Amino acid sequence: MPGKNQGHGKLDTLQDQERQLDLLKNIADSLQRGDDKKTAELTSRAIDESLSPKTILDDGLIAGMTVIGRKFKAHEIFLPDVLLAAKAMYAGLDLLKPLLLKEKVPTVGKVVIGTVQGDMHDIGKNLVGIMLKGAGFEIIDLGHNVPPEKFIDTALESEASVIGMSALLTTTMPNMKKVIDILKERGLNDKIKTIIGGAPVSDDFAAEIGADAYAFDGINSIDKIKKLLGLD
Repeated sequence: MPGKNQGHGKLDTLQDQERQLDLLKNIADSLQRGDDKKTAELTSRAIDESLSPKTILDDGLIAGMTVIGRKFKAHEIFLPDVLLAAKAMYAGLDLLKPLLLKEKVPTVGKVVIGTVQGDMHDIGKNLVGIMLKGAGFEIIDLGHNVPPEKFIDTALESEASVIGMSALLTTTMPNMKKVIDILKERGLNDKIKTIIGGAPVSDDFAAEIGADAYAFDGINSIDKIKKLLGLD
């Protein structure tokens, strides 16, 4: 009879694996629906079932947010849908954070973001932050009207590898160059990479001021930053 018991053991293991995969898929699906309560409930269940925090993050929350990003890029969904999905993502992430810190799970990378000095618009910047966080980056969001030195000091203090700057006004775009010029003056431009974006910003402007990259939206920023960090 030992062979029979062993067979049951294998079957149980397969059933456990299937149940866990279904659970992760359900987390991703509930996030895409923007159901924050269900996402938190399923994340809690996954924790109770002893799935690793990183697995829940990668195969549940990030997987769901990746689909949201693709759909948004393809204009299949709109900004309110992204914001609801982000709320659901944070609901699950709040439960995982203590466990991720305890296990010292590394993030993909650390990025400081903000809207440059003189510019009070931050919807686009917020969306980029959501997408980057959904892709596994740690985000330090400085908000809007950020002085050049604040970007750099925060990047140094937090040991971030990238500074992301946004501008919606043509009059504030020169403040992006100020950040880059200070980085060069302090010999930090090799250590800290820069990426810029915003409605009036372009690849040509990025090249003109010496930025390392330009991104036209949140999904594009993920690709560009991964490339800057050698993760593509």
